Amino acid sequence: MSELTKVIFKSIEEIEEKEKMNVSREAYRQKFHIMPPVGWLNDPNGLCYFKGEYHVFFQYAPFNAKGGLKTWAHYTSKNLIDWQYRGVAFVPDCPYDCHGVYSGSAFVEGDTMHLFYTGNVKYDGNYDYINNGREAYTMKSESVDGVNFMPKKCLMSLSDMPKNYTCHIRDPKVYKENDEYLMVLGGRKKGDRGAVLVYSSNNIEDWTFKKEIMSDKPFGYMWECPDILKFGDKEFLSMCPQGLTREEYRFQNVYQSGYVIIENDEINTDNFKEWDYGFDFYAPQTFTDENGRVILIGWMGVPDTENEYTNPTTNRGWQHNLTLLREIKYSDGKLLQYPVLEFNNLRKEKFEIKSDVKNIFKGRCFDCEIKEIKYKVDICICEDVNFNWNEGIATLSLTEKTGCGRKTRKAKIENVNNVRIVTDVSSIEIFVNDGEYVFTTRFYPEVNEYSITVSSDAKIIEAWELKAMKGI
Repeated sequence: MSELTKVIFKSIEEIEEKEKMNVSREAYRQKFHIMPPVGWLNDPNGLCYFKGEYHVFFQYAPFNAKGGLKTWAHYTSKNLIDWQYRGVAFVPDCPYDCHGVYSGSAFVEGDTMHLFYTGNVKYDGNYDYINNGREAYTMKSESVDGVNFMPKKCLMSLSDMPKNYTCHIRDPKVYKENDEYLMVLGGRKKGDRGAVLVYSSNNIEDWTFKKEIMSDKPFGYMWECPDILKFGDKEFLSMCPQGLTREEYRFQNVYQSGYVIIENDEINTDNFKEWDYGFDFYAPQTFTDENGRVILIGWMGVPDTENEYTNPTTNRGWQHNLTLLREIKYSDGKLLQYPVLEFNNLRKEKFEIKSDVKNIFKGRCFDCEIKEIKYKVDICICEDVNFNWNEGIATLSLTEKTGCGRKTRKAKIENVNNVRIVTDVSSIEIFVNDGEYVFTTRFYPEVNEYSITVSSDAKIIEAWELKAMKGI
């Protein structure tokens, strides 16, 4: 273990002591989104259903709300409504991950949960940390009960990767086709071109390079968080390309998240569709539950945005949360994402919504559905957050006070039939056309009772106040 790690690394006991700090009453803590107990959260990891429980791990830096040395923290649930925090599952405590337990996935088979992640190591010295100066190890652990984990194993290092790649290879996602285990890894090729590496195994321990998935033309310099989704004979690659040029109606964030159909191990970037058009969405991951549903969770945040906007929770000792759990469905070439059905159990009695007047809720959490829209919809939340659709353009706008630097996001949408808006204490998730388009963002109103004003020709407008999830 390096001297740097000896200085930075804290024991699990120290992490638990830090978590005892009382942040639960802080004004912007969420009611039904997974958050870090303290400190920093980013990518969801290790998503799975195992022995009657759902498991959600996430990147966690408990000692610094602005980031730092990453661990994996862990929540479980039996019903997606009541959650239990299980503490820190993995810490950077070996030579293969001494500078961070980075992102990865879970694969369940029989009575065993297999967990994979990238171990990060950075050398001290004058390096660019792209072509030299760092190591990325593919690591594995197992569990037979979902809460205790076997000693880590190193499966692969950069020496096992193709030589035309940089040091940036990470985020293993494992799945199985027939009798073959497959692993996809996000990569940055020399010459700054993103791609996905595919490895195969017949025993889930020994892996061999099989192929790569490339785009028809350069599409960013790095593809993070790869995931494979299959619906019938359609196969999609979900990934996070870095280095795309920003445009007015797409690629509006510093880094993107989206999906594209795979054909003959290639993707046509003209068919790339963003998962989300809001300010705060990155690093989504999916898993399949016991009923065959494909469920997605994303990080409600984006890397490297500190010069663009700020989260006021940072000064209060924590930052970021995960999105709602969303079921993914395939429809006419598109992937739709919508809150899992269990989320409706948080609804209280229906709240009457009147058009063109300010409707005030008793709290800060509500769920509003606007259906059978023909020509227009204009929504104002808390008086200074606006979402509207007009002449084929949907726009989400926040004021400086509420957005803390977030301003406007747009999407071209030819027709809008329905809109669903879910607000938590400090977030909004807007689902358009049953989740064909989604806008996710953090926001920070300084009021205790949220309001909504709807101007639309919609036939149906209904809403519910929401109660909190247990254990969050």
